[in-house]
Amino acid sequence: MRRGVVHVTRATLCRSLAVSASTQTIRQFSAAPSSKKGLLVGGAVFAAAGLGLSVMTNEAHADAALDKRYTELRAKIEAMMDDENSVNPSVDNAPGAKGGGGDIGPMLVRLAWHCAGTYCKNAQNGGSDGATMRFKPESDHGGNAGLGAARALLEPIKAAFPEISYADIYIFAGCVAIESMGGPSLPFRPGRSDASGPADPKVDSRFSPDGRLPDACRDDVPLEQHVRDIFYRMGLNDQEIVALSGAHALGRCHTDRSGFWGPWTYSPSTFSNEYFRLLEDEKWSLKKTHNGTPWTGPEQFENPKGDLMMLYSDMALVWDPRFRKHVKVYKANEEKFFADFTSAWTKLTELGCKKLQQPIQEFVATAAKPWWQFW
Repeated sequence: MRRGVVHVTRATLCRSLAVSASTQTIRQFSAAPSSKKGLLVGGAVFAAAGLGLSVMTNEAHADAALDKRYTELRAKIEAMMDDENSVNPSVDNAPGAKGGGGDIGPMLVRLAWHCAGTYCKNAQNGGSDGATMRFKPESDHGGNAGLGAARALLEPIKAAFPEISYADIYIFAGCVAIESMGGPSLPFRPGRSDASGPADPKVDSRFSPDGRLPDACRDDVPLEQHVRDIFYRMGLNDQEIVALSGAHALGRCHTDRSGFWGPWTYSPSTFSNEYFRLLEDEKWSLKKTHNGTPWTGPEQFENPKGDLMMLYSDMALVWDPRFRKHVKVYKANEEKFFADFTSAWTKLTELGCKKLQQPIQEFVATAAKPWWQFW
């Protein structure tokens, strides 16, 4: 759960605005001429103020009810993440959730990222609106391998919250997972819609073609250029690319999904800046063996012990000097990483969403802090 965050609900804000409006009305009435006309005008102002206060009060009740539902939704997601019967299947027999796929939280982060990361600023399509990954062919895109397990875990939760869209639940679950694993407090704005079925991106801009997500390795272009091509297409810059890549502190690769193997860090269920430290401090070389036998999977890098991994797309962040300067900053300053990640994540998850509402639970949050400062 989040700690050290100041919550200012929309209900509180509406009450504050109502008091301010009433005070201003009294001042205007007091300054009016002492005449019947002045009294009539003053009475009209009070009536208008009363009507405004009624509307604001109704809105406050509605917003408070919505905030309450999201508080309940958060609790359900966290309970599912902690449930020993939650299943994340994989042949790799990783520790964590049932099924060998490791912890649930990182998979929820990947689900949110892959929903949002399909956006194209030029084509003006893709993004998290629509929850389009529920449908073929997107559900079968190579980059989404294994995410059916995450969607399945969220299905009974969605059934308990029919008024909240799949699209909002997928993104909110990623936010909850990051926060629950020690990450920063992430603002969340609801309002995403659900597509009713598959559609061509030319017909429904919520959909997107395959090939929008980054590849771990490429033979046709330098990886640095490929990474930039993918993220620049969404409207993100180098600093945001590196900040978002820091989420590789979480989770692991699976031989039966991407073909790669292993975690990026020794604490794959803790959000931290450890990914950047390991990128800089460990000696990385191409993986040659696995469990005593020759490695036959796609090319990846490993540390001297062979128990951690990096992809070509990770190594690009230290090979390219324009990327590496940000890696060095985030390695040295976790608080800076948390703050920049919060901004980049919020931007990413709102791409292509046209009807987002006010943030849930807090209008003003404290600056993002490392998890250990909240204890």
